[in-house]
Amino acid sequence: MTDRIEHDSMGEVAVPAQALYGAQTQRAVDNFQIAPRAMPERFIRALALLKGAAARANSEVGALDAGIARAVAEAADAVAEGAHADAFPVSVFQTGSGTSSNMNMNEVLAQLAGGNSPLPVHPNDHVNCSQSSNDVIPSAIAVAAVLALRDTLQPAVADLRSVLQQRAMELEDVVKTGRTHLMDAMPVTLGFELRTWDAQLLDCEQRLAELQPRLRALAIGGSAVGTGINVPTGYVAALLEALSASTRCLFTGAAMPSTRMASQDVSVECSSVLRGLALVLIKMSNDLRWMGSGPLAGLGEIQLQALQPGSSIMPGKVNPVLPEAVLMAATEVLGNDATIALAGQSGNFQLNVMLPLIADKLLASIELLDGGCAALANCVAGLAPCREHAAATLARNPVLVTALNPVIGYEAAAAIAKRALHEGRAVLDVAAEDTDIPRAELQSLLDPLRLVTGPGG
Repeated sequence: MTDRIEHDSMGEVAVPAQALYGAQTQRAVDNFQIAPRAMPERFIRALALLKGAAARANSEVGALDAGIARAVAEAADAVAEGAHADAFPVSVFQTGSGTSSNMNMNEVLAQLAGGNSPLPVHPNDHVNCSQSSNDVIPSAIAVAAVLALRDTLQPAVADLRSVLQQRAMELEDVVKTGRTHLMDAMPVTLGFELRTWDAQLLDCEQRLAELQPRLRALAIGGSAVGTGINVPTGYVAALLEALSASTRCLFTGAAMPSTRMASQDVSVECSSVLRGLALVLIKMSNDLRWMGSGPLAGLGEIQLQALQPGSSIMPGKVNPVLPEAVLMAATEVLGNDATIALAGQSGNFQLNVMLPLIADKLLASIELLDGGCAALANCVAGLAPCREHAAATLARNPVLVTALNPVIGYEAAAAIAKRALHEGRAVLDVAAEDTDIPRAELQSLLDPLRLVTGPGG
């Protein structure tokens, strides 16, 4: 492969002849060999969106020639739409400010714009005009996260909630044994359990909504250390207007850009909200696995859709593969959250120096949860209740005697429960023998449907 010679402030560098990037990107490719993991596609697109908005803003305030600005903006638009994805090879494990990724974008856009501009386009002087890596990269993280939440995760949560609500209505008459400490407890309906998951997801949606004003407040305009050095008057407002228009999402400037540069508190907060959602998906997945366990020696209350053979040696075995896959994805989100929390500690004076890692893990968590929600929606949509088995198990549940507490007292009820369990008989039959309550009244008192329609039923 032939090379061409590019130069930067440190001297000449050999760059692949067909590469759109230049000297600084090549230095990063050569220097950062820890792992061949490039920055996330969503981050690259968000960075391009910011560059396009910056070019338009610089033209508006007179900081950049209109022709150059137009060429840069058009090149940035193309990259934001997914073009030239192979032109961004810089590893996640690079300089902690993300300067190499910023310069990678600057060089690519300068090369692309140079062919459509009457004047030469310089990656620093023109594409990076009024900017610093230190305010652009934190802003790109926030933009990427906002758009990923809006376009993928929040719709996925909404879809999962819709499936849960529909199935909850269909399964509201399936009465089954409730469990606390994994031990038999008072009855619930299968619909009630699904509505509980739905309510947990509603809490997650609300947390994501409450986060938005802080996540959309960008560091842009802070420049090198948050003071706005070399940022012209009117630039930030013009950039935010252009960015909001191109993304159809209202972005604002942080009251103190330095807060988004010196620290990554909002990314940490966002990750903690994602961690909360991951825990809800873990709860759902484990409950589905437990309820579907069996078919003979487990709980056997539901049957999950059979998707594939479950064993290479045991014929006929079918496993809860979707919940297991979601468990792994959600567990990785917990690990990502721990990484982001540790990376959030690396704010030294005016800059956090683990920005690329935060971008990588935050966007990965959003992607994992998006897929996890979709998988569980399919799982819940395809489950079938084992009505007869659930009813038979419930009928033998000695804890049903709790309904008799107000009538005969706790100790007498406990004695009935112990005898019913010891003899393997229904609570109704033992209570009919051990009390003077008419059987018809006992049937009413112990009716499982009546017991699940209290204030929370």
